[in-house]
Amino acid sequence: MSWGTELWDQFDNLEKHTQWGIDILEKYIKFVKERTEIELSYAKQLRNLSKKYQPKKNSKEEEEYKYTSCKAFISTLNEMNDYAGQHEVISENMTSHIIGDLARYIQELKQERKSNFHDGRKAQQHIETCWKQLESSKRRFERDCKEADRAQQYFEKMDADINVTKADVEKARQQAQIRHQMAEDSKADYSSILQKFNHEQHEYYHTHIPNIFQKIQEMEERRIVKIGESMKTYAEVDRQVIPIIGKCLDGIVKAAESIDQKNDSQLVIEAYKSGFEPPGDIEFEDYTQPMKRTVSDNSLSNSRGEGKPELKFGGKSKGKLWPFIKKNKLVSLLTSPHQPPPPPPASASPSAVPNGPQSPKQQKEPLSHRFNEFMTTKPKIHCFRSLKRGLSLKLGATPEDFSNLPPEQRRKKLQQKVDELNKEIQKEMDQRDAITKMKDVYLKNPQMGDPASLDHKLAEVSQTIEKLRLETQKFEAWLAEVEGRLPARSEQSRRQSGLYDSQNPPTVNNCAQDRESPDGSYTEEQSQESEVKVLATDFDDEFDDEEPLPAIGTCKALYTFEGQNEGTISVVEGETLYVIEEDKGDGWTRIRRNEDEEGYVPTSYVEVYLDKNAKDS
Repeated sequence: MSWGTELWDQFDNLEKHTQWGIDILEKYIKFVKERTEIELSYAKQLRNLSKKYQPKKNSKEEEEYKYTSCKAFISTLNEMNDYAGQHEVISENMTSHIIGDLARYIQELKQERKSNFHDGRKAQQHIETCWKQLESSKRRFERDCKEADRAQQYFEKMDADINVTKADVEKARQQAQIRHQMAEDSKADYSSILQKFNHEQHEYYHTHIPNIFQKIQEMEERRIVKIGESMKTYAEVDRQVIPIIGKCLDGIVKAAESIDQKNDSQLVIEAYKSGFEPPGDIEFEDYTQPMKRTVSDNSLSNSRGEGKPELKFGGKSKGKLWPFIKKNKLVSLLTSPHQPPPPPPASASPSAVPNGPQSPKQQKEPLSHRFNEFMTTKPKIHCFRSLKRGLSLKLGATPEDFSNLPPEQRRKKLQQKVDELNKEIQKEMDQRDAITKMKDVYLKNPQMGDPASLDHKLAEVSQTIEKLRLETQKFEAWLAEVEGRLPARSEQSRRQSGLYDSQNPPTVNNCAQDRESPDGSYTEEQSQESEVKVLATDFDDEFDDEEPLPAIGTCKALYTFEGQNEGTISVVEGETLYVIEEDKGDGWTRIRRNEDEEGYVPTSYVEVYLDKNAKDS
């Protein structure tokens, strides 16, 4: 089966067929190219989908992904990301192994096809030229034969005519001989050209055309084989990633099998356990017995000692239900018993004022009685000034010691904070060691750098480490307090409580009680304390007329501090201000810029110059 023998007369059809074959190959390349684009688009969409549902870093959502079901979901997202990567591999391999290879092959195929059909057209033109020569020789031979026949007839006519001269007859005879000779020459030439044409024609149809068509046939068969190989490669590219895709799917199955419902249930307990004991039984209150009023609603001279039984009675009857009670804080604060002023900020943030759950509603004392005591007790003014600051801080951010949380949750938060600080300390220590080694290198090789240039950086790192250590000690103290390793109140609270006792024993003695019970839960005293804070704000206008505290020295701001919380004040590096209250050990110093602007700044942010006379006084 050969195109040269079977299709010797189908040159034009073969030309169309081979062009169609090239078009088919280009169409297949376009198909593969679109498939690669689909794979890339699919991989991109899978990656975007996986990224969309990944938990955001440093967010509450990330903390929720500690459960095994959520971890399995994260593993599924990661496996889908790898799954998308395999589709990208499919696209890359198809582009390089199929599209690129076929594109190069098509260029070669077009060149080969062009060369073969050029040779075929050249052979066609040659045989056509030979045919034209044959036709020309044939027509010339035919014409000469006719001319010779006419010349012969004319000679015979002249020879038979008696009226024609002998000279005319001889001339006609010579002309006839010449025509006969020309006819013989044309015959010989025609015969020669005919033989040559037959030979060329034989070569054309039995040698040249078969060879050219055979090359075209081989070229077309190679094209067919090539497209078949490309289709196999197309399948192999998919088959190569199937094991990896299978591993991705196996990873998803393994992640699903790793889900532990019991573990998740335990995590829920750890996340939300408050550490409180369930409420006890409610005692029966017998209203059939006559009640004795110990405090008159319109009395303005009742003593604090007379109010105690009411508070105790109310606390005894309702104290155990407070974790489940929510009420209007303003009403509670306005009706609370007297409380000592809270100490100055005892945390690293002025806004870190304990904000625990409210205690149950206390037995109400007449408001007129409280107002009478407030007006007659002068030493309480200082306490209410502190209460004003404490209340404003309470309205700010979450307390730094997490005192607004239940004991168990507070312990977890404090432990987490201690771990974070320890990591930061280790990081800073590593940086300090690196700077120290670099300084040693500079000392040994001065040409590499100036050792003195590292002193400032080393000092900054050391200062940072010291600050972090102080922070760690502070949080460890709170953690120890929660875990029961330390007494319920810190030394700072005791010192300040003692200060208030010495300033106003009758007033503060009734309120200097721990805000936490021995088991770490909150008691009624915290609610009483917050109630007095709002009472202080109600009479805030009374305190604004008080003379400002005298300055006990000056200070220079070492760093810029943005006082964004209530009770703080913003300072700019290098600014000089007045000191009106020294650091009491809580890390904050009270300063004043002018008569209207005063507040607290971190002690480490300023350099204090105390006036000796003012300090001694």
